[in-house]
Amino acid sequence: MSKALSHIRKHENNTLDMICSIKRPHNTHTYTHHTTTTTLTTLHTTPGNALHSQTLLHSPSPFSLLKLGLLRHYPVQTKLLSLLSRFGLLRHASLLLSSLLADAHDDLPDELYRTLLKGFADHGPLDAALAFFAAMGAGARGVVYNFTYLLKSCGDHGDLRRGREVHALLVSHGLAADLFAMTALVNMYAKCRRVDEARRVFDGMPRRDLIAWNAMVAGYAQNGLAEAALRMAARMHEEGAGTRPDSITLVSALPACANVGSLKIGKSIHGFAVRAGFESLVNVSTAVVDMYAKCGAIGIARAVFDRMPAKNIVSWNAMINACGENGDAEEALRLFKRMLGEGLEPTDVTMMGALHACGELGDLEEGNRVHELLAKKGLGLDSSVVNALITMYAKCKRADLAYEVFEKLPAKTLVSWNAMISGFAQNGRSDDAVKLFCKMRSENVTPDSFTFVSVIPALADVSILRQAKWIHGYATRLYLDRNIYVITALIDLYAKSGGVKLARRLFDSTCERHVTTWNAMIDGYGSHGFGKAAIELFEEMKRSPVRPNEITFLCVLSACSHCGLVNEGKKYFASMKKDYGLEPATDHCGAMVDLLGRAGKLEKAWEFINKMPIKPGISVYGAMLGACKIHKNVNLGEEAAKRLFELEPEEGGYHVLLANIYANASMWKDVARVRTMMEKKGLQKTPGCSFIEFKNEVHTFYSGSTNHPQAEKVYKRLDRLMDEIKDAGYVPDTESIHDVEEDVKEQLLNTHSEKLAIAFGLINTKPGTTVQIRKNLRVCNDCHNATKFISKVTGREIIVRDIQRFHHFKDGICSCGDYW
Repeated sequence: MSKALSHIRKHENNTLDMICSIKRPHNTHTYTHHTTTTTLTTLHTTPGNALHSQTLLHSPSPFSLLKLGLLRHYPVQTKLLSLLSRFGLLRHASLLLSSLLADAHDDLPDELYRTLLKGFADHGPLDAALAFFAAMGAGARGVVYNFTYLLKSCGDHGDLRRGREVHALLVSHGLAADLFAMTALVNMYAKCRRVDEARRVFDGMPRRDLIAWNAMVAGYAQNGLAEAALRMAARMHEEGAGTRPDSITLVSALPACANVGSLKIGKSIHGFAVRAGFESLVNVSTAVVDMYAKCGAIGIARAVFDRMPAKNIVSWNAMINACGENGDAEEALRLFKRMLGEGLEPTDVTMMGALHACGELGDLEEGNRVHELLAKKGLGLDSSVVNALITMYAKCKRADLAYEVFEKLPAKTLVSWNAMISGFAQNGRSDDAVKLFCKMRSENVTPDSFTFVSVIPALADVSILRQAKWIHGYATRLYLDRNIYVITALIDLYAKSGGVKLARRLFDSTCERHVTTWNAMIDGYGSHGFGKAAIELFEEMKRSPVRPNEITFLCVLSACSHCGLVNEGKKYFASMKKDYGLEPATDHCGAMVDLLGRAGKLEKAWEFINKMPIKPGISVYGAMLGACKIHKNVNLGEEAAKRLFELEPEEGGYHVLLANIYANASMWKDVARVRTMMEKKGLQKTPGCSFIEFKNEVHTFYSGSTNHPQAEKVYKRLDRLMDEIKDAGYVPDTESIHDVEEDVKEQLLNTHSEKLAIAFGLINTKPGTTVQIRKNLRVCNDCHNATKFISKVTGREIIVRDIQRFHHFKDGICSCGDYW
């Protein structure tokens, strides 16, 4: 036996100092046999005792007990060994048992071996527990509790192979019909995700008690088989009084109701809990709160929570998360603060709930406080908490702080990479998102579907078709090209990269289509100016099992607006509420104003705004102002701008629109007034820039910039190009430039960023190759007209993606039909 104990000690990795380091108290002489035994018994039997290793250091050491001659007493031996085993001090316990073996004249009681075996099963590695079991005598091995300890350890470690070996050993010892052994087997197989095998063991039991039923109900619930768990609980109830559900049954069944969203069954279980007197139990009430919240009945969940006579930290966590996940982040934060005020110690789950609420509110100040509390409480070590912290900073538009947290992570999980890539993408830092994705791959971290869904929107913002094809191929190699979320993101990426035909081909190839999949394709058609194709696809969607949502209608209305399909847009706007019960939001109304305004129906657009059932927002008045600029309507433009500026938009582009309206009407004093207003508010016009990809590098051009390595070649080619298109009939549109001489106006027009990018593309690509560029603002009238002529004289197709849509220029014609 001592040889076996020596083998065990070699496998121990995380033990405290040797038991001989335990210091006895100074007043050793005051201890008596009675007080020592009482102390050990109290420590061992006190329910919920929070004793840990430091407490043991202040208890009488075994050497103190040895000097007093107390270690020869069986109750003291048993209690001390049990105490050490219970708190995971396995090396101490092993040494104690070794010393007892050395001094023993007779065999030690089997209870001592079983006590240490339980300690290894609960706190040690599975190999150590099995080795100790093998070294125990045959008589001790035949006791059923020894097998239940080992089966629990196998289940906790998810070791199915070892679990089956113990099962076979159990049968060979004639314990195949033992109630306790069979129940332990049910638990082991369920924890190893072999619920069918657990059920076979359960069905083969000659008799079953409440614990066995609860094990099977919990097994189904823990393996995500919520409906089976509920059926098992119902069958248990029908068996009679001997197997009447108890609080443990309810705590397993209630989460199952939440998983299947069955509020009706959840209410019936709640009613049973009330009638049976279980509602006063904190674990049952907490499960009830969680069930109602996850079934969407947040009001009932709060009512149950408020009337709970006692609440533990799990109860508070359930209610905080319930509020956060049901869209009431403010209440989640209030509950978090109230919980802290009542003196409860937060857990990792609490902090994640608080961070989620701060992120949803975009409350950076409160998020910083939670971060500080994390550090103070020492809770910032768990990867899930750190990931929540990264997400919170990203949602608060501080991707820099999120990245600081990410960089300090000693071991980055896939979830950490995903959170940071998504954070960059959501904050407009697309290049950083793509670079981090590449770094992730270089560190041999294999992406999952969430990674692709995070990085693909960043690639869509960059809008390079070659990269779209590459990421599609990579997803295919990882067998993720059938994941509906990845497919939807790829459809959107292809459309935003100019490959609308490839997007449709991918759309047609997928069997499963979510509403977001339809939305991505409809929006893709709309952004390319294929309004009729968007409408045809929407009509096809209406005939499918998928029901349109608010985003669908926004995509359809935008498609109608891009193509001037006024009557169709009116029809679909009315259909939202009439046919689908969807209330138009501010964005839908903005799309309608844009539709009417672009079509020149400014009075009708203004009338629509004044009759809106909801308060018009920035997008509504912005659409009206843009339409007034297109159609040079000063009066309505002034009124729209007045109401718009009352909403204090952060962008200076709206002020520029108004200034241009005044400039077109030669109202120079008003132009100066708007410019002064911008200066006082610290608003600036966003500088126009255009991007073009060449040889795996994105080249950026600003209007009039000369810092590009090929600047001299670009300007020479552009000068020659301007002469060529003038000969073809191009006339510069100088109306948009003011306060300078005519020759200077033309010179300024000729150095617009999109013209520079197109010239660069013509220089560096072969004849016949499509030139594709992207601009951060709306294409101006002159550049739009010039690009039509450039496509004609060069025989090139030129694709321009501006902030609103795509323009396909070919043979002197644009796909937008000059309607944008």
